[in-house]
Amino acid sequence: MTTSEAGRKTLSHEERLDWMRLTRSENVGPVTFRKLLRRFGTARQALEMLPEMSRRGGSAKPLRICRPEDAERELAQATELGYRLIGLKEPEFPPALRAADGAPPILTVKGNAAILTRPAVAIVGSRNASALGCKITHRLAMGIGQAGYSIVSGLARGIDAAAREAALESGTVAVMAGGLDKPYPPQNIPLLESICQSEHSAAVSEMPLGWEPRARDFPRRNRIIAGISLGLVVVEATKKSGSLISARIAGELGRIVFAVPGSPLDLRAKGTNDLIRDGAILTGSADDVLEALAPLAGQPACDRQLPLVLEEDIPASQESAPTDSVRARIAGALGPAPIGIDDLVRHTELPPAEVYLVLLELDLAGRLARHPGGCVSLLPGRSG
Repeated sequence: MTTSEAGRKTLSHEERLDWMRLTRSENVGPVTFRKLLRRFGTARQALEMLPEMSRRGGSAKPLRICRPEDAERELAQATELGYRLIGLKEPEFPPALRAADGAPPILTVKGNAAILTRPAVAIVGSRNASALGCKITHRLAMGIGQAGYSIVSGLARGIDAAAREAALESGTVAVMAGGLDKPYPPQNIPLLESICQSEHSAAVSEMPLGWEPRARDFPRRNRIIAGISLGLVVVEATKKSGSLISARIAGELGRIVFAVPGSPLDLRAKGTNDLIRDGAILTGSADDVLEALAPLAGQPACDRQLPLVLEEDIPASQESAPTDSVRARIAGALGPAPIGIDDLVRHTELPPAEVYLVLLELDLAGRLARHPGGCVSLLPGRSG
């Protein structure tokens, strides 16, 4: 493992493969990944413990663990295609995203990865955008980009595409819901190629190569869009638009939410007008965004808010495993409604370390659901 000039650690080839295997294994989401590293110190040690922890959590079948040859194959394919896989503790991982709860452990990147370290603003909106909406988006992206921010969005048609095109020269980050080799929608493939070939831009995804995007992958993509950015601008959005999901996620992550107002007669303005009513900053120009973000612009990387414990910072835990009665007590205190972990500790009157470990076992067994704000619940039909 080597240390970069920025003070971040660069993964060795073997560590990168271990990280890929761990994050590609069954029931290992971003939160679980971090907790496993904190407990066991390295991804390799965590991989060795997965089967036992899943069994203790009550799994009825063996946990599917990513094979070394599969990780090797993906990394070789990525290298051949000109992609890079960047871990969240490496210097080129987006600093604001690193600080976000649920940040993906690994991003696949094509293009200029250095753009990921710049302060960023997300611009999202309707796929069925109006001509005026696209014009406003173009002006916003141009003005914000010229002020030194990268512009982050998806690759959808409409507002996303308008933001992408306007920010190609200043710098843009396109976040994909599927693997980078499975772009969606197909009609924006030329735009994606322009982004990847630009010296100022990049495309990223948390999904492995070959992954066809599904409906449930888009909220995960939206979380990355919001997480990379200091603020998120919604230009046009219907009442049930995915852009409103992005705005909600941005609020949960502590990002500033902006909205461009529109005519009450246009359904595409219903979502944005509601956002303004609920507290989003009314936005008509790039200056509105730049003024609100100015106090944040001079701050150092946001990752100071949620420091990542590096593998070498802690030894593997030597704590003994909880007893079956302790596991039953914790599982019995859970139900289908989310509850804060602190509340669970108080209710069970058990040591926090035991509660956290049992929750990790339940998570790996596929019995636990994690919710915003650090809340958890037991999945329906799987009570203790």
